[in-house]
Amino acid sequence: MTLHREGHRLLGVLAGFFIGFNALFIFISSSFQWYHIVALVISLILFLLVAQFFRVPKRLTVGEDNELICPADGKVVVIEETQEDEYFKDKRIQISIFMSPLNVHVQWSPIKGIVKMAKYHAGLFLVAWDPKSSTDNERTTLVVEHPSGTVARRIKYYIQEGQSLEKGEEVGFIKFGSRVDIFLPLGTEVCVELDQKVSGRTTVLARLK
Repeated sequence: MTLHREGHRLLGVLAGFFIGFNALFIFISSSFQWYHIVALVISLILFLLVAQFFRVPKRLTVGEDNELICPADGKVVVIEETQEDEYFKDKRIQISIFMSPLNVHVQWSPIKGIVKMAKYHAGLFLVAWDPKSSTDNERTTLVVEHPSGTVARRIKYYIQEGQSLEKGEEVGFIKFGSRVDIFLPLGTEVCVELDQKVSGRTTVLARLK
């Protein structure tokens, strides 16, 4: 397991802050006391809590060519038919995955294909369980075309339109965000259930017909 590059700068700043704080705390005291140990332990725990947010586990991608993998770790909170008006402008199956601060926040492509759209949207910062968070929050929309169908996702990404993606390829990282929405063609076989805990790259999300 490694640390994602998105966390390198933040973790460096935090490490410098905690080292400086504890060194100053000890320096201004007349002698080393028990509460200095407490401060050191608390600093280490806080640093590790932030560091685990940026962890990148080593995983093998599962599934057949027409199977979509879960693009993120978390819990399935929405499975419903909805109107998608940004790109498809028709009915789609929406699956939403909620990520807690303890989940891995790396994002992977759910399927192999060509990026047809990658668009950033400024927005609000509503809590992830608010239904309006899908349309009103800061987000990026990613549309991937596969021979069996086209899939859309809403979250932050690094990729560009026209780029080819492999299934399971890293496409982004959510910095303290907490929800991914996937829009699938009607008729797609959904392979997950509400409240199911899923893992990115290793849980099959759906099968395209």
